[in-house]
Amino acid sequence: MQWSRLICDKRFGLENYHDPRRQESRSDFQRDHDRLVFSAPFRRLQNKTQVFPLPGSVFVHNRLTHSLEVSCVGRSIANEVSRALRKRYAGEEWVESLESLGEIVGAACLAHDLGNPPFGHSGEKSISTFFSEGEGRVLKESLTDAQWNDLINFEGNANAFRLLTHSFKGRRNGGFAMTYSTLASIVKYPYESTLAGGKGKFGFFTSEKDDFVKIAEELGMLRHEREDGLVSYARHPLVYIVEAADDICYEVMDIEDACKLRILSPTEVIPLLLGFFDPERRERMERVMEHVEDPNERIAYLRSCVIGRLVDCCAEAFTKHEDKIMEGRFEGSLLNRIPEREKEGYAACSRLSYARIYNAGDVVDIELAGNRIVTTLLEKFIHAVRHPDQNYSKLLLSKVPEQYDAGNPDLFGKIQSVLDHISGMTDVYALDLYRKLLGMSLPAV
Repeated sequence: MQWSRLICDKRFGLENYHDPRRQESRSDFQRDHDRLVFSAPFRRLQNKTQVFPLPGSVFVHNRLTHSLEVSCVGRSIANEVSRALRKRYAGEEWVESLESLGEIVGAACLAHDLGNPPFGHSGEKSISTFFSEGEGRVLKESLTDAQWNDLINFEGNANAFRLLTHSFKGRRNGGFAMTYSTLASIVKYPYESTLAGGKGKFGFFTSEKDDFVKIAEELGMLRHEREDGLVSYARHPLVYIVEAADDICYEVMDIEDACKLRILSPTEVIPLLLGFFDPERRERMERVMEHVEDPNERIAYLRSCVIGRLVDCCAEAFTKHEDKIMEGRFEGSLLNRIPEREKEGYAACSRLSYARIYNAGDVVDIELAGNRIVTTLLEKFIHAVRHPDQNYSKLLLSKVPEQYDAGNPDLFGKIQSVLDHISGMTDVYALDLYRKLLGMSLPAV
């Protein structure tokens, strides 16, 4: 792959208006960033679960604050990479375009969770298992194999690509009309759902396959030649930076949140975070903490040091392995290629998170409740789009925004309209609607 093609400010859906000579105060990648910040789907992330229940007296991360932090970290990694690559390719006529890496990654990081349904990753699982294990199984015979694989492997990442590119009813062509490079940089799994495998990961639904191919071909992404004809590409290189920023933030910030919620104690967390550093640096950090009495401030200081170190390590890993990345031969993540001390520090955080955080009572309670809520909404709305002439269906479909086209004549299109509606809900809205549909809540009279 070539950077001269991978960095492309052409806008999806607005290709006929593209003018590479245009000079304005904001770059098109900055426009991507701003367009996302001012969008309704981005605002709704403030009421979507990250890991812990939405805040009571203690404020913890939601999807919006997580996305903002991922954007900061991703931009920092990309800017470090940009500086290194501009030195490496100083003689190339396209070298100045590398200055845009931070802007592209910053925007992609903001968008990476836009497609996630309410109630965190349990919401994704609830949707996929509704079709693979629940009432949705009866629909299998009426769908193609590719469509069925989309449903039983429902993926927030693929849904984000759909949200950004699909022309919803009454909306303009091209969805958000984002730049090609930003769109490609959010697709962590650039292949179709038939290739999802045991992990159930893929990058785009059948309905957006041609759109992704169009973007990938324009950017010169490497296509894997397959005898079965299925679509599979090597990642856009900047995906590795977006992925690393996401992993760094959720791992380190979940531990800080767990400490605030007293699931973990400072005596557990402080040695864990100090483990990322050599003895000399650790000693300096301990001296700094002697002047800070508040344990939360100590954790915040250590967290910032850890993130700063991981930013440097990931930037170095990308620069070191750039040739393999550009040739589509790089395997694993950037965090797998950082130095041993930092890698073990990250692994220790991961082990503690799975042992103590992700199985914590409140977290499991949210997953249980979220599963029931999402499953019930799916049952009722899918019945309604399949039988729209029934009285109850007419009442229920009046709750679906017109842009989602619940009257689509195609069954898969009907199902997608339901998934678009439900995945766009906040936790609070989904809970409120669930209560109303079950007669547990009525509007105030």
